[in-house]
Amino acid sequence: MFYLLLFSLFFLIITSAVLVRNQLEFHALKQVRQIEITDQPLVSICIPARNEEMNIKKCVESALNQNYPYFEVLVLDDQSTDMTPEILQMIEAEHVDLKIFKGAPKPKDWLGKPWACHQLSKQAQGDFLLFLDADVWLHKNALKQTVPFFSAFDAITVWPEQVTETFWEKMIVPMIYFALFTLLPAKYVERPPRWLPSFFKTRLEHKFVAACGQYFAFKRTAYDNIGGHEAVKDEVVEDMALAKLLKQNEIRLKMFHGADQIWCRMYRSHHDIWQGFQKNFYAGFGSAFEFFFMWVLHLIVYLFPVYALFYGLFYGSFELILFATGILTLIFVQRLVLAAKFKWNIFYGLLHPISVIWFQVLALSIFWNKLTGKRTEWKGRQV
Repeated sequence: MFYLLLFSLFFLIITSAVLVRNQLEFHALKQVRQIEITDQPLVSICIPARNEEMNIKKCVESALNQNYPYFEVLVLDDQSTDMTPEILQMIEAEHVDLKIFKGAPKPKDWLGKPWACHQLSKQAQGDFLLFLDADVWLHKNALKQTVPFFSAFDAITVWPEQVTETFWEKMIVPMIYFALFTLLPAKYVERPPRWLPSFFKTRLEHKFVAACGQYFAFKRTAYDNIGGHEAVKDEVVEDMALAKLLKQNEIRLKMFHGADQIWCRMYRSHHDIWQGFQKNFYAGFGSAFEFFFMWVLHLIVYLFPVYALFYGLFYGSFELILFATGILTLIFVQRLVLAAKFKWNIFYGLLHPISVIWFQVLALSIFWNKLTGKRTEWKGRQV
């Protein structure tokens, strides 16, 4: 039992070091010193929308209200069956410069979001393309803050500040950022680790990749060079696939988080959360082995200390109680750091083991669906 706790502690020390490094290097878009630019190119804000009646108005109006002189806003209604088209028409009546397109039927060999983004890219006139999810909204300076970084980078991705309101949103959504901030040094998205031997760099560099499709901007030339969304037309996690193509083609990507600048509310109910993660959770791993390995790793690191604590309490082992409590405290401190950054309720950090159990059950459900051939449905389409 103590060996497993030692392993858990060792892993958490490493992830704590990654978190500290990301505190220093994973910057908020609004906090970075602005780079001076001599020109102000046209930016095309491209918004794919399918059944987004709860979000589309806030998203589009925030895009139209950007404090930047040269941009266009394009929205593609991707065969919506709710009130999305009517809402877009009302916005268009007040903003004549808004460009709305009716999405063509999806080809069988494409997934929905890549197909919608591909259509938007064909209509966009800008030198830069910003793909924005319909559940995202922007501070008026978001575009102005983004554009200057294209003087040094070819693509910019921003992880929005996630807004959570219901119980399960608060339990599950922050776990995405917990994994991001504790497992991947943001600097390695820009360049491979210097400590990694050259023999391994070409074989492992695809592991040091991250991107958020909720806010993903490209120079038009970089987007075209990697083949655009057509190159990832059958990828469930298309943002990660695009980021891998950027790295493979040695095209520089810069990553920020969007606290106080860019916001997103990904889901509004437990059903949506479950279906959303059923859709893309497995696709975020490189193989079935990695998927199973991470399942076991989380079982040992985040759940075994809870078991050890209760075991120690039951059998009166002070050493076990002290060891397990120290490990659980370290997990909570990690959650506290991120809660302070993104203004999440820290109470839900205390429930971290329950969130991990939720993902353990999700993984088992996904594995069972793989065995039985059951496909997930998302917004009226099978994925």
